[in-house]
Amino acid sequence: MYDVLIGIDNAEDDRAVRQAEAIAELPTEEGSVTAHLCHVFEKNPEGASVHQMSAVRRARETLEEAGIDCVHYEASGDPADELLAAAADIDADAICVSGRQRRPTGKAVFGSVTQDVILGADRPIFAIPAPRDD
Repeated sequence: MYDVLIGIDNAEDDRAVRQAEAIAELPTEEGSVTAHLCHVFEKNPEGASVHQMSAVRRARETLEEAGIDCVHYEASGDPADELLAAAADIDADAICVSGRQRRPTGKAVFGSVTQDVILGADRPIFAIPAPRDD
């Protein structure tokens, strides 16, 4: 079994779908991957759930169409810290994140959450590029 933690933010672009597609393309046997769809709420006064996040739903649909089992995981606090804690909690084999699209002068630096996860992780990271606005 291969467990991948997918950090999904609340962006309305296609980053979560691209992350799901990358996991679906892993060269593994059918049924051997479980995707843990994780959203970290920094502030959540309305009491929203990870199940209500459209990006999470879209990623789940993509993964389920590819035959990948999905589990929902939510946390509250600092996104990078909570993603790393979630990865440790589920003993993830890898973490999948996606940075924001950057202007040419900012391409050398990932988004702060993505960068903090990459630098703080003790397991492999899939860093999926943001969709281009071409």
